[in-house]
Amino acid sequence: MIVIRSNVLGFCMGVRRAVDMAADEAARVKDSGIRVFTIGELIHNPEVLDDLKIQGVEELPPQEENVKGCSIIVRAHGVAPDLENNLRDKGAYIVDATCPRVKASQLKAEELARAGYSIFLAGEKSHAEIEGILGYVKSCNAPFCVVVDNPADAGKEAKKLYKANHDIKTALLGQSTISEELYHSIGGAIGMFFPNLEIVHTICASTKDRQQAIRDLLNEVDAVIIAGGKKSANSNRLLEIAKESGKPGILIENAGEIPKEFRSYKTVGLSAGASTPDSVVDEIERELKRK
Repeated sequence: MIVIRSNVLGFCMGVRRAVDMAADEAARVKDSGIRVFTIGELIHNPEVLDDLKIQGVEELPPQEENVKGCSIIVRAHGVAPDLENNLRDKGAYIVDATCPRVKASQLKAEELARAGYSIFLAGEKSHAEIEGILGYVKSCNAPFCVVVDNPADAGKEAKKLYKANHDIKTALLGQSTISEELYHSIGGAIGMFFPNLEIVHTICASTKDRQQAIRDLLNEVDAVIIAGGKKSANSNRLLEIAKESGKPGILIENAGEIPKEFRSYKTVGLSAGASTPDSVVDEIERELKRK
């Protein structure tokens, strides 16, 4: 079997930064008795989270009130400002590991909300990044904010807003991992009602490069494996691109999940989400080549 890796895979800058910051904080307070928590999953990769747990970094339990003196790490996806401020008020030491690109989106959303813009957020309603940006918008009492994940819903929401008030300023921001095609389609649907819509470029460049790389890879292989967490939005988007090509594709978290039928292909492509460490990619490749 021939295994061909995508030209772009593995940790992105934001994920590597968050993991390094968590590990550094755990090392800083080691043997001090200070507990280190993350707000939600730091990144969407089970192996990395297990490794951090060994180092002493755990996910903050829901409804935990006793955080005084604890180190709490804001995940790469960011969190709403109210949550961060509440933890700080309770005496927690905050380590902000929000991806710089996500932080830029949060601050831009806040700026637009303060300026009186009605805001559309393109992405998954339940995704941590969108929830964080939404928190920044709500903290400024924006006149209108809605999350949309497809052009049809975007058009419906824009139509309702237009009927209520067509003479308003509008802006669109998106989840950093959304596909460029989908983002432009959502913008086009809103623009039918608000032609002066301000579209803010919030898609991470590495996301675009990663998606283009797997499209190129699909031209060379019989099937493709995406290494990534099942909850990872960018990994699932890579899987969607693979399936859109008509070629077999699967998303797995480790080598033990490789389906038997994938061993029958002559050439298999290997890509990985932004939260997938090189060690997992290496392990999967070794297993595929094992006779």
